[in-house]
Amino acid sequence: MRPLVSLPRSLASCHSIEDLRRMAQGRLPRCIFDFYDGGAEDESSMANNRSAFERQRLSPRALIDVSKASPATELFGRPLGMPMAIGPTGALGFGWRDADLHLARTAAKHDIPFTLSSSGTASIEAVAKASSGRLWFQAYVLRNQEFFWQMIQRAERANFEALVITVDLPVGGKRERDLHNHFSVPFRLTPRNAIDFAMHPCWTLDLLRRGIPAFENLRGLEMTAKSSTEIASSVGRSYDPSFDWDRLAQVRDRWPRKLIVKGITRSDDAQRAVTIGCDAIVVSNHGGRQLDSAIGTLDALPEVVSAVNGRIPVMLDGGIRRGTDAAKAIALGASAVLLGRATLFGVVAAGAPGADRALNILRDEFLRTMQLCGARHPAELTSDLIR
Repeated sequence: MRPLVSLPRSLASCHSIEDLRRMAQGRLPRCIFDFYDGGAEDESSMANNRSAFERQRLSPRALIDVSKASPATELFGRPLGMPMAIGPTGALGFGWRDADLHLARTAAKHDIPFTLSSSGTASIEAVAKASSGRLWFQAYVLRNQEFFWQMIQRAERANFEALVITVDLPVGGKRERDLHNHFSVPFRLTPRNAIDFAMHPCWTLDLLRRGIPAFENLRGLEMTAKSSTEIASSVGRSYDPSFDWDRLAQVRDRWPRKLIVKGITRSDDAQRAVTIGCDAIVVSNHGGRQLDSAIGTLDALPEVVSAVNGRIPVMLDGGIRRGTDAAKAIALGASAVLLGRATLFGVVAAGAPGADRALNILRDEFLRTMQLCGARHPAELTSDLIR
C-alpha cells in the first residue's frame, strides 16, 4: 500500500512539478483535474512517455569548469532563455480564470515562447495584447474550413511568430476518466459532479459568480456533446479527418511566417514535412490523450532527428516533468521541449505565481543537470552523455 502524501500547503512548499500537480489536485473538482491529468483508454501512452525518460541514464563528464554555465540558447535565430516553450493546452480557464493570459505573460518573463491553443479560453487578440513575448498559435484542423482559415488570419493579424498545426488528431480520443466523471463541454450538472463541485467551494463560487469560461477562439463553432457517451472534449466532433499532406501544403502556402507541424513520430513523416517547407517539427503523441499504446516521444525522437538531419529544428513534448527530462531530450537531438501539463499544473494550482514557480523549478533543474554533466551550454548536452 502506497504511503499517504500530504498536499502542499503553499507554493513555497512546492519543490517539484509533482508537488504542483498535487496542489492543483487538491484545489480542483475531480472532473476538472482528471480532464487535465488523464489520458486515453488505459493511459499507456502517458506511461510510455514517462518510462522513455526513466530508461535513459546520464554518464556525466567530470572536471569541467561550469561556474558560468547558462541555459540560454536560440530558436529560429532568436534568443531563448532556455530550450523550452509552453505548448498548447486547451480549456485552461476551467482550472484558473485567465490562465492562458497568466501563462503568456510568465513565458515572456522567462524569455520563452507561449503557444495558445485554438481551444484556449483566451482569444488570439487578448493574448497578443497581454504579452509582449514570443507567441505561437496552435490550430486544430476543423471540418469548417472557412472558420479554420479565419482563425489563422486572426493569428497573422495579431503578429504571432509561428503557426502550430496539430496533425495527430483526425478524431478525438477516448478519455475514460471524463466519461466516468460525466464531464462534458459545456458542463452538465449531474448528481456526481454536483457533489464534486460542492466539495470545492472556492472554485465553484468563482464559476457561479463569473460564469463558465468560453473557448474564445471557437465562438460560433458548434461543438456541444450530444450524449453522455461522447468524449468530453467534444470539439473533437469538429475535427476534419480528411486533412492530408496536400492540405498541409496549402497551409504552408498561405501562412507567411514560421510553420511548425506537431504530432510527428515517424521518419517518413518527418522527411515529408521538411519537403513541403515546414520550419520545425514537434515529436508528440498528444500527451497520451488521444491514441493509446503510442510510442513514447523520447523513444521516437532519435529516428525523427536522423531523418531531418539538421535541416530544421526538432522539438519534443510529452512527459516532461523534470529539468533532467529536458536535458535528455536536448542530448538526443531536440532543439527545445514543449511544456504541457508541467506548466498547466502550476497555473491551475496558483495562477501566475504557480506558472512562475513551475518554470523556475524546471530552469533550476535543467541548469543544475547541465552543470552536473559538465555542460556549459545546451549545445554541450550531446548524445555521448546518454546511456
